[in-house]
Amino acid sequence: MSKVSYYTAEGLKKLREELDQLRDVERPKASQAIAEARDKGDLSENAEYDAAKEAQGMLEMRISKLEEIVANARLIDESILDTSKVLVHSTVKIKNQANGMEMQYKLVAQSEADLKAGKISVDSPIGKGLLGKEVGEIAEIQVPNGIIKFEILEISRD
Repeated sequence: MSKVSYYTAEGLKKLREELDQLRDVERPKASQAIAEARDKGDLSENAEYDAAKEAQGMLEMRISKLEEIVANARLIDESILDTSKVLVHSTVKIKNQANGMEMQYKLVAQSEADLKAGKISVDSPIGKGLLGKEVGEIAEIQVPNGIIKFEILEISRD
């Protein structure tokens, strides 16, 4: 069974654009590369042909994966989401209890995650640990280094 993921309109649009690019541009290029390599003679000793076929296989695998993700994607209307708890697409301000450092993250689907942009996956240990928490609560999150405690300072939608 495929997993349903929740996306913003922007995130879903990016996924669809990538899928269209792969189908409409990259797939014909891969077919053309195979045809050119095939024209060069004996296929049993043609490394260029083997490489082109392998690249095509990887491309088809990526297309298949994206088709599955898009098929199971659900669009979120952020205006109706509850802001009292941390949910998918919440922007949450947290404070590390050990060092007092404050951070702000937006919880997003795994394919939208971008740590530099402050977007973490709801499937990550921190994302999972924050889900369902309310302002003032302490989230104890198991990470590879041990347990980190974060205080939820603020929950918002943007």
